[in-house]
Amino acid sequence: MTTQQHISARPGAGTKKFVGPHVSSSGGVENAILNADALGASAFALYTRNQRQWFPKPLEESSIESFKTMLSEYGYQPKHILPHASYLINLGNPDPSMRAKSRHAFLDELQRCEILGLTMLNFHPGSHLNKISPEDCLSLIAEEMNLLIQKTKGVKLVIENTAGQGTNLGFRFEHLAYIIERIDEKQRVGVCIDTAHTLAAGYEIRTAEGYGAMWHDFDLIIGKQYLCGIHLNDSKKDLGSRVDRHAPIGEGVMGIGLFELVMNDPRLDDLPLILETPDETQWKSEIERLFELIEQ
Repeated sequence: MTTQQHISARPGAGTKKFVGPHVSSSGGVENAILNADALGASAFALYTRNQRQWFPKPLEESSIESFKTMLSEYGYQPKHILPHASYLINLGNPDPSMRAKSRHAFLDELQRCEILGLTMLNFHPGSHLNKISPEDCLSLIAEEMNLLIQKTKGVKLVIENTAGQGTNLGFRFEHLAYIIERIDEKQRVGVCIDTAHTLAAGYEIRTAEGYGAMWHDFDLIIGKQYLCGIHLNDSKKDLGSRVDRHAPIGEGVMGIGLFELVMNDPRLDDLPLILETPDETQWKSEIERLFELIEQ
């Protein structure tokens, strides 16, 4: 197939929405592209390294070249790819040695994105672990981000809002704004909104009124210019639960109406809309169902 044939064969071809799941990159990062294409995904997320290890092996030169070549061949643009950093990383860790370990791992991930020609890296901001105040933790996160930005170029650090489970910060828009305010190079920072996390954090987004109010608050507190992507997940847990449990689209407490709002929202045009739903056997049908929600 030619590049145009790959693009045309995907659900939603010709629309302004780009949807796909967090696919496996097992066996080489280039396999993420094959896995995304097989599902008809027009966007995707991936890990650029083993996310369960602090010190994984470097990218192989053959994988780097294959990834770059296949991006073009399969018609994927870096702006529709949202790599996810390891969950081991905690830039707000109150322990200096563990924070340094997180910094090293995050720097490695940013450098991998640079090498692969990717422009964003998504991450959870951090946790105070009940050892320092939330404000001090947020300040540490910003401090670490500034250090990492100084050591890299071209890759945007995309902060994901969280459900607020345990001691995780980032569940209020004010947390994200606090971090961004302290970043020196603001063109190097962005935000990813996870629908399941947003509901669990206490934002009622299941009605048109609540959904609109959430984006009004986002623009007022953070700024719409920082929005870089969406994690499109249903939730097993209800409003304000502060518990992070994803569900397949339409099978949780969200209701299909939310996803209809998302798919018809021009504010989300040309952004990566990433599925992190738990049943990978449903990803292809979830992508198709989401595009069916677009009003003609």
